[in-house]
Amino acid sequence: MVREKDVCWEYAEKLDGNKVKCKFCLRVLNGGISRLKHHLSRLPSKGVNPCSKVRDDVSDRVRAIIASKDDVKETGNAKKQKVVEGKSTVNVTSSRSLLTVEATAPTPVVAKVYPTVMPMPMAVPPLSSQENAEKNIALFFFENKLDFSVARSPSYQLMVDAIGKCGAGFTGPSADMLRTTWLERIKSEVSLQTKDAEKEWATTGCTIIADTWTDNKSRALINFLVSSPSRTFFHKSVDASSIFKNTKCLADLFDSVIQDFGAENVVQIIMDSSFSYTGIANHILQNYGTIFVSPCASQCLNLILEEFSKVDWVNKCILQAQTISKLIYNSVSILDLMKKFTGGQELIKTGITKPVSNFLSLQSMLKQRSRLKQMLNSPEFSMNSSYANNPKNIACIAIIEDGDFWRAVEESVAISEPFLKVMREVSGGKPAVGSIYELMTRAKESIRTYYIMDESKCKTFLDIVDRKWGGQLHSPLHSAAAFLNPSVQYNPEIKFLVSIKEDFFKVIEKLLPTPDMRRDITNQIFIFTRASGMFGCSLAMEARDTVAPGLWWEQFGDSAPVLQRVAIRILSQVCSTFTFEKHWSTFQQIHSEKRNKIDKETLNDLAYINYNLKLTRQMRTKPLEADPIQYDDIDMTSEWVEESDNPSPTQWLDRFGSALDGSDLNTRFNAAIFGANDHLFI
Repeated sequence: MVREKDVCWEYAEKLDGNKVKCKFCLRVLNGGISRLKHHLSRLPSKGVNPCSKVRDDVSDRVRAIIASKDDVKETGNAKKQKVVEGKSTVNVTSSRSLLTVEATAPTPVVAKVYPTVMPMPMAVPPLSSQENAEKNIALFFFENKLDFSVARSPSYQLMVDAIGKCGAGFTGPSADMLRTTWLERIKSEVSLQTKDAEKEWATTGCTIIADTWTDNKSRALINFLVSSPSRTFFHKSVDASSIFKNTKCLADLFDSVIQDFGAENVVQIIMDSSFSYTGIANHILQNYGTIFVSPCASQCLNLILEEFSKVDWVNKCILQAQTISKLIYNSVSILDLMKKFTGGQELIKTGITKPVSNFLSLQSMLKQRSRLKQMLNSPEFSMNSSYANNPKNIACIAIIEDGDFWRAVEESVAISEPFLKVMREVSGGKPAVGSIYELMTRAKESIRTYYIMDESKCKTFLDIVDRKWGGQLHSPLHSAAAFLNPSVQYNPEIKFLVSIKEDFFKVIEKLLPTPDMRRDITNQIFIFTRASGMFGCSLAMEARDTVAPGLWWEQFGDSAPVLQRVAIRILSQVCSTFTFEKHWSTFQQIHSEKRNKIDKETLNDLAYINYNLKLTRQMRTKPLEADPIQYDDIDMTSEWVEESDNPSPTQWLDRFGSALDGSDLNTRFNAAIFGANDHLFI
């Protein structure tokens, strides 16, 4: 076939039917080489998503091919028009009442020359100062391919305000000044902020967070962060690819990080299951008597939700809901119509992981159920034959009108929401170790209540929770924190199991290893549990449920000074590695072997500044203003929007798979530190 000789086939792999796979992003496209060209060109094209991994030179080449074919089409159309004009003419003569039509031989067409008439230029109203400024900002975004979400950054408005105060004639810093002078100055300022946080470690202690990304190419990156009540900050990123399966080398790495912060200041280390968990945990526990090793609470909760979504009827419900969302989000007219009925609200949500996205989207769709039905019954939809008669639309309408589907959605939302609530509590970067035990207990109780008449379903979901909670998440530190949390300790509805008290005493013995340190601890525990002394004053009782547990002990724990010090250190810790959206491609760039030393140092500094600025912004954001498990923008490449034959990576942080394959690493440095596809500042 001639089509097989198209030069663009070198960028694609031909599959069965009319499908092709892009060699850059591995996406499978329907429609053959033509759709692949629009995919690689990154030109706006209805129904074709642009490739995020294609090289600039390839994109330029494909655009030229498309443009040349368009020119050929236009030339062909012009020739056809001239042929029509040059066909046989008709000689019409009149004789009395008869009209005679006689065909004559073709006559040569003589082009007439008319004087050229120049169109009058349209008067363009002058732009106001405000409009001119906005236009130039827009041009800056478009020329440099900046994501529109950059305009939501607090620093964006601060920059605009600062420039406005300088007045006319202000000249921005050069590229060299940004790379040298200002990079160093801002890095120093960020470092000073982290030094302020270190002052509280002697009282509150801190948690080291080892946040890990791995792939199927034996690459492993570890980001080390440190958290205390006032803030969480990024410490460094390490390429551990060569040592990731070597327990001894990993142990040495963790030893060096612990020494960076001081073993006497570290209360716990949180790591996810990517590590050789048992080996590293045993090393730390044996060599550091007062440090605990805990799993990531958010990862455990994500695994619970993932197992929920694999239950047959839940999985069927998610797939049906995705059928609805794919239809709506792949038709501009239907999407506009949907937003008309929802008041501009999106139908789906994007969460920090795939399971979270699934259940958040079901929850959102349930809220819009009545509006979806109104849209289907509206004249705009029913009178448009392209809507009502399309087979896919008919199948989608059947799902929306199916009562069993909506009952399944309601049930899925009911069983997932308690665990999404727990994830919100532990993922916001605040000390939550004192709440995780109670939150998980209440989430399990909500399952029992919902399925009070269905023992089989109740057992199915509780078994999933117990398997993940008991096998991975439960930690003695969580038990001790629950025991010391005043909102739990003094709650008459809560009765502590023997195992909780046993864990609490083990933690006390670990943190107070000598008899001299524990001399009065039994009496102080009795004073606390009986709410004697300051523990029983009116202010203390009123603050049990309203003040953070660590702060409560700081204010009202003077009647038990030794226990007070222990309680503050335990209750001041986080229990999750989830802090905010991660862009692992940034750290892949840092560790790329193709970069020289100066390049890597610059990227390290940029990543250090960027990560810590985002952490600072997150800590200052009020809980009502942001959902820690949900992103503002819809992921237009998710399974809720587009069809994909590519499986997600096995890594639990699977929503970032498309950005993690490393194919977008570039080494350009002279013109710009980052390329068009780099997302460091998004």
